Amino acid sequence: MSEELDLAFDMTHESMEKAYLHLNDELSKVRTGKATPQIVAGIKADYYGTMTPLNQVANVSVSDARTIVIQPWEKKMLASIEKSIFEANLGVTPMNDGEVIRLNLPPLTEERRRDLVKHAKHLAEEGKISVRNSRRDMMEEIKKAVKDGFPEDEAKRREAKTQEMTDQYVEKMDKLFAAKEHDIMTI
Repeated sequence: MSEELDLAFDMTHESMEKAYLHLNDELSKVRTGKATPQIVAGIKADYYGTMTPLNQVANVSVSDARTIVIQPWEKKMLASIEKSIFEANLGVTPMNDGEVIRLNLPPLTEERRRDLVKHAKHLAEEGKISVRNSRRDMMEEIKKAVKDGFPEDEAKRREAKTQEMTDQYVEKMDKLFAAKEHDIMTI
């Protein structure tokens, strides 16, 4: 019985860690007014009939604080990459000069910054919900074990340990969001 709960606890911890890492990844894609290759990380271009991530068909770099440069390894990929960027709806117009594609990121307005903070807050809340769902599942496992004869005092300790782990991940997610909010609102 104890081994089963240990396994469930490890799975809960792993699930919470995945939620945290997912939130970190999603927040890295939210624009802050500064150019980073992460902005185009999720975009895929048609490469000989296969949708392929941009970083596998082109060199993505930042030339200055507001410009992303995408240099495809094959010139015939320019049109496909440009089309993919339009379809991704990034809010920027790609400029194709026949050699490279440049994305000039306009400065963010105050209203747009607030919208981005709302979006980041929504992502953080989804992450915390995922952590709480993992906690709920673990608590149910503990309650089932008590019904099957697991000692109640040990069950209480495991519940407290699960709650402590939940609180730690929620706090980490709050800190991640606060840092992103500061980054977005800083001009």
